[in-house]
Amino acid sequence: MKLATYSTASDGKPRLGIVVNDTIIDTGFAGTMTDLIAQWDNQKDRLQNLTQSGESQPLSSVILHAPIERPGKIWAIGLNYADHIEESRMETPTRQIWFTKAQTSINGPYDPILIAKGGEFVDYEVELVAVIGKRGKHIPACDAHEYVFGYCVGNDVTERMWQHAGPQWSLGKSFDTHAPIGPWITTADEIADPHALSISCSVNGVIRQKSSTRHLVFDIWQQIEHLSGAMTLEPGDLIFTGTPGGVGAAMDPRQFLQAGDTVRCDIEQLGFIEGKMEKEV
Repeated sequence: MKLATYSTASDGKPRLGIVVNDTIIDTGFAGTMTDLIAQWDNQKDRLQNLTQSGESQPLSSVILHAPIERPGKIWAIGLNYADHIEESRMETPTRQIWFTKAQTSINGPYDPILIAKGGEFVDYEVELVAVIGKRGKHIPACDAHEYVFGYCVGNDVTERMWQHAGPQWSLGKSFDTHAPIGPWITTADEIADPHALSISCSVNGVIRQKSSTRHLVFDIWQQIEHLSGAMTLEPGDLIFTGTPGGVGAAMDPRQFLQAGDTVRCDIEQLGFIEGKMEKEV
């Protein structure tokens, strides 16, 4: 099932919908996506029935928002594809490297991405995002798949000057609008193997990143095991699972994003997100 947060031009009120082909069906659920995930066992059958009998409207007639607009936690792993490690001139990590992104960095799948005042060295990073489905701590890797609700496409937009101004990366990763996600959440039961998906990013139609999730250094299950050793993971938490090689900062000469550039991130079976770069006013 593909679950989206959307609004219509008539009222602008966020709603939850089921995407079926080129249409969307309202779920009739009154809460947020995080609420729906937490209550999934009680809602799943009803929503499945809606996919067959619910009233739909064209997907093109609605506005898609970030599927989860205020996640409880956003964690992202660094240096997790071999080619990205090589282009970064770093050693392959023996331990997982983690940073956070602020809630306010979340952005819609097709919304503009801002180049902030004093933060003009902006780069793209396409990533598979795992959405946590149930509460858990000290989760062994062998059980981790049971805690994933679904997946979506993410762009770990990064301001490189702020990222490397100190030993902690989180400020450079947390500018407003710098975590576009979407276009919807594809539930885990529809993805046979999240470690076998093609992944790519283009700027103005030119491919910059192209790889497969099979090249993750630490796979998703290892990531969940590691994070849950430190904290309780909860429904709606997001995990950005790493980016492949091809980022602008590693090009010669370096190529950062400029106002007017369009960045598109694609992942097989999950769809794409696309944002136009704009200068912050």
